[in-house]
Amino acid sequence: MNAQKRYEIFHRFREDNPKPETELNYSSDFELLIAVILSAQATDVGVNKATDKLFPVARTPEAMYALGLEQLTDYIKTIGLFRTKAKNVLETCRLLVEKHNSQVPQTREELEALPGVGRKTANVVLNTAFGQIAMAVDTHIFRVSNRTGIAPGKTVLEVEKKLLRFVPKEFLLDAHHWLILHGRYVCQARKPRCGSCRIEDLCEYKEKTGDY
Repeated sequence: MNAQKRYEIFHRFREDNPKPETELNYSSDFELLIAVILSAQATDVGVNKATDKLFPVARTPEAMYALGLEQLTDYIKTIGLFRTKAKNVLETCRLLVEKHNSQVPQTREELEALPGVGRKTANVVLNTAFGQIAMAVDTHIFRVSNRTGIAPGKTVLEVEKKLLRFVPKEFLLDAHHWLILHGRYVCQARKPRCGSCRIEDLCEYKEKTGDY
């Protein structure tokens, strides 16, 4: 795919959605971090259902840690892998209090040192909470990047690096939100809705459908 096509794709994304946002509910950097940890292999809708009850009673690392394992598990038991996530969240809260003055760190290294925080989670927090240019490649972004030809790659890291290189600079800050939303609602895994796709004429996917 050439640079002109890529520019037009992101120009259209921005036209349709000038200020894209995550669909996770949160009201602080801390809540965003916890929501993203919980969202691994889970839907944003499912996470929001749990955190809408959890966050009002635990808005700080101290308050969440004070819940203890049993109570926290009860709040998030509807989310996949909830037992492991509950342990990771509690340990992350402890480390935030003890090592980071109860603040969410703003570097990749410090974030990835927290339990349950991998590269993708760190990228989401760096981008969404702190306005840093980062590309959090989830299954949606991986699929869209490969299927359209925007940034094909065999691994998540390869796609991430290509996107950072190929996406025009003026779109980089919001690019990961646009790509996630496009993959979630239009360029879906089983049946891409090519018939109602804003970038169908620019996309290089060979097996386009007429689905709306």
